[in-house]
Amino acid sequence: MYKVFVNELPLILTNKLSETANGEYFPLNPEAIKGAIKALMKNRLEAAYVYHPNHEEILKKFTKKIPMVTAAGGVVTNKEGKVLFIYRNKKWDLPKGKLDKGESIEQCAVREVEEETGVKGLKIENFLKTTYHVFKRNGTYTLKQVHWFAMRTSYSGKLKGQQSEGIVKVKWKGPGKIKKALENSYVNIRILFED
Repeated sequence: MYKVFVNELPLILTNKLSETANGEYFPLNPEAIKGAIKALMKNRLEAAYVYHPNHEEILKKFTKKIPMVTAAGGVVTNKEGKVLFIYRNKKWDLPKGKLDKGESIEQCAVREVEEETGVKGLKIENFLKTTYHVFKRNGTYTLKQVHWFAMRTSYSGKLKGQQSEGIVKVKWKGPGKIKKALENSYVNIRILFED
């Protein structure tokens, strides 16, 4: 099962028909997928399900209809145990960005965090999870797959938001402020703090 978020609502790619009982079911074809995405974008559905019997094939077939971009980012913790957040598009987010040709997912995650926040000396501790969301740009739907890593740093220098990416604030946040930031964030970001 893959949980893809569209306008903060789940589009579930599943190989189990039993999982499609609580929402609207769509077959794995271009028209149906676009219909499901449109319905979620316009808040006409609370959840949509796309079924295919083969779990290994479902994402591959879905991305033939909706192109996928791969990205990576980090949940970065400093020596005080605070987590690094960025603020853009009027929401609190975590630093992440698209994979460049020839780089590994890990290299991408570190580079993007550095570029978007100015933080240096990042060490990847472990892989956290992969999230998926659909966005629309220039009239085309795209699936974004983001690989998230837990990172540490002892960096205590100036934080600098990447203006070309629309980042207006970069902040270290402790537990209380994290909770407040997550109230004005994205579902894929909240998922990273659930465990």
